[in-house]
Amino acid sequence: MNKAVFLDRDGTINVDYGYVHEKNRLEFIPGVIEGLKILQDLGYLLIIITNQSGIGRGMYSIEEYNVFNNYMLKELEKKGVHITDVFMCPHIDEDNCECRKPKLKMYYDAIEKYDIDLNKSFVIGDRIRDLSLCDNEPIKGILITEDNNEKFIYKKSLYDSALYIKNKEKSWFFWIFVHNISEREKENKNEYF
Repeated sequence: MNKAVFLDRDGTINVDYGYVHEKNRLEFIPGVIEGLKILQDLGYLLIIITNQSGIGRGMYSIEEYNVFNNYMLKELEKKGVHITDVFMCPHIDEDNCECRKPKLKMYYDAIEKYDIDLNKSFVIGDRIRDLSLCDNEPIKGILITEDNNEKFIYKKSLYDSALYIKNKEKSWFFWIFVHNISEREKENKNEYF
């Protein structure tokens, strides 16, 4: 099984100026590239889960979305960041689809496609609806906000979120290392007693 970080797009990876779709206005949030590289180096699949209601509202077309999305992915690749996949919902709330966050279809499609171990994975977003998977599954959510939030881990940026995950990984590996040593010590003692 694979571990993954599910990422919201607008407001988490790139600046959200509202209905983002023009490639000449793409602006990565400061620290995002570094944060994504940290997560990638830790072995996480990077999967974007994004609502794009501007399509359903007629503000831009699916073709314009694809041009922007492909441009963004190429810009990230140039900077050494590989996004495993992007799952997008073009609907508005009134469509009552199964994919628009906070509904979970896009997440479950990604989980199935990439054989994701949710116990070792994270969701990062700037809105509570981005973390809806945490209500139903054993996955940790990080809300990008300046405000304290008791339900989720909260960090000020994707970069801070990546550092948090990196520190969690270090402490987890340390626990495994110590645990394995103590198990070996027990086995050695049993040989002599």
